[in-house]
Amino acid sequence: MWRIAAPMILSNISIPLVGITDTVITGHLENPEYIASIAVATTIIGFFIASMNFLRMGTTGITAQYIGSKNLNGLRVILGQTLLVALLISFLVLLLQSDINKVGLMLIGSNESVAYYASQYFYIRIWGIPATLINFSLIGWFIGLQNASVPLKMVIATNITNIILSLTFVLVFNMQINGIALASVIAEIIGMLIGFKYIKKELVKYPGEWLYKNIFRLSAYKRFIKINTNIFIRTIALIFTFAFITAQGARYGGIILGANALLMNLQNLLAYILDGFAHAAEALVGKAVGKRDNQLFKAAVKICLKWSVYIAIIFTLIYALTGKYMISLMTHHQIIRDTAIEYLPWMIISPIVSVWSFLYDGVFVGATRSKDMRNAMLGSLFLVFLPSWYFLQPLGNHGLWLTFTLFMISRGVTMHFLYRKIDLTRD
Repeated sequence: MWRIAAPMILSNISIPLVGITDTVITGHLENPEYIASIAVATTIIGFFIASMNFLRMGTTGITAQYIGSKNLNGLRVILGQTLLVALLISFLVLLLQSDINKVGLMLIGSNESVAYYASQYFYIRIWGIPATLINFSLIGWFIGLQNASVPLKMVIATNITNIILSLTFVLVFNMQINGIALASVIAEIIGMLIGFKYIKKELVKYPGEWLYKNIFRLSAYKRFIKINTNIFIRTIALIFTFAFITAQGARYGGIILGANALLMNLQNLLAYILDGFAHAAEALVGKAVGKRDNQLFKAAVKICLKWSVYIAIIFTLIYALTGKYMISLMTHHQIIRDTAIEYLPWMIISPIVSVWSFLYDGVFVGATRSKDMRNAMLGSLFLVFLPSWYFLQPLGNHGLWLTFTLFMISRGVTMHFLYRKIDLTRD
């Protein structure tokens, strides 16, 4: 488990550090609206990027099952299919970028000044989408092969490049948020090139044939589309909740929006670390499903869950003891600091609340039970998140964070009961 989880944790931890670094840079610029602007822009772009995460998740599960069933030709087909889909989606996003930005700004409802700076960031950052989606495909494929070292190299290189270039463009060339956006584009391309470098080397370990007709034949995408459509719907629902939180924060004003952005950086840091164990679960569970080995399946879930809970407890302690200091590092604007600290208790309990949904996401991805993932997410959204917010609005931003907490609890509980029904001998 640790052979997969450890490299993924190391790579994942660098991802929120980029967000934190960007926040620190913008938080120390003269205009406090830069923080809110990046929060708005990244929400718009992040909606599309995160909604395309099925390119990684679906690829991991299918690839791992091909390994378990020793379908070596299938390893090549799924790689070709997911890369082709990534390119087609990227073309559509770039074609519609102006409409995407306009609709996003309208839905979030930010003020004119924030919208202006957010658009500056958006129209540069959007050109990194093709590399981003291709990286999703490559990382998912490598994880499915139980090779976490290549994703580690890709993600670390991407994020180190991003941090260095962001600092250079802003501090040396005075490009402000435009520099931060350009740094992200270049960094994603670097990560993509590293991923392509290792494909041939990996395929040598798994001799097989490139069945090009299956890559380009529409009927060959039946399983791919079925699995990933459900993951796509699930992901859209998840991103909707985060976009909703951002939009509601915007309605409370720029200070609340900025404070919530700082807290979400802490949530993202937690998420990416716990995702390391989820990635391990994806690969191990997928292999067990490919072998139809129920005992191996249960053992994989047990070990990944145990260590996920340990890490969650540690993060609760870290946020309780150092949360105020971490917030202070991200901005020198005292009013945003004080506001974020007021809502910090919600982030302190978040690790224990969130750990279950992160781990079970990995389990269901590996088992390619995307329908169950979809149903758990939609149920939590429509039966818990939205009704809770309706009744908790009088509590203001505290009500917003309580709504988010109840949503994460619902996801974990629902997926736990669905997991208990899995029996590989019958499926």
